[in-house]
Amino acid sequence: MAVPLYDSQPARRAPVVTYLLVAVNIVVFLFTPMANFAASYGEGRVRECNAVEFTLEHGAIPKELVSGEQQPPPERVGPCPVEPYEKVPWVSAFTSMFLHADWLHLMGNVVMLFVLGAGVEDRFGRARYLLAYLLFGLAAVYGYAFTTPSSTTPLIGASGAIAGVLGAYLILNPRGRIVSYVPPVIISRLPAWVLLGLWFVLQWLSLGDESSNVAYVAHIYGFVAGMLFALMARRAGPTRRAVALARE
Repeated sequence: MAVPLYDSQPARRAPVVTYLLVAVNIVVFLFTPMANFAASYGEGRVRECNAVEFTLEHGAIPKELVSGEQQPPPERVGPCPVEPYEKVPWVSAFTSMFLHADWLHLMGNVVMLFVLGAGVEDRFGRARYLLAYLLFGLAAVYGYAFTTPSSTTPLIGASGAIAGVLGAYLILNPRGRIVSYVPPVIISRLPAWVLLGLWFVLQWLSLGDESSNVAYVAHIYGFVAGMLFALMARRAGPTRRAVALARE
């Protein structure tokens, strides 16, 4: 999989919201049992069981989102007992966007956001970019939930929201060049429409991979939401400029 390193689109101002989102994702991860950083979660099997319970409590469970009601927690997940907890399903749709299963999951997401989010933030503006990011994440989470309405497996990760950022980038800067690292040693410099188009096709082709725990369908919903939002924003741009000129 290609890892973006740099894009050719110059930003007119510091991407404060992108930096903030990257920082929040990292800080939140450090305070979860999945990071093995906070000593209060214990070590070894104790920490692993705490991670299971934490994910159930704060992750987005499709059956809960579709019904709007919390499902009874399982008594055990594998060797791990699960203590009773209370959650609000729609709140978990937000909290799930800032949780990650491990360091690799986290870094893959924040690197992509750090490199490509700046250009989208520059075009949208900070407030609208933050709103769009959350909307992309919700589109991904709820899209996944309504596609798998009976699933009780929690969904976590920022990749749905970040997929929306990729979709928006594709619409806003399709000819921009993205320098990427392709393991093990290849450095490529491809137009955004090629790299992001291939990424999107890969998500479609991976939908039937039952051995994977990646929610590819959530990526697709997020990506399409990003494209649609960017198309609407781009169409609205000339109208706002025309109004501004008419008032001068």
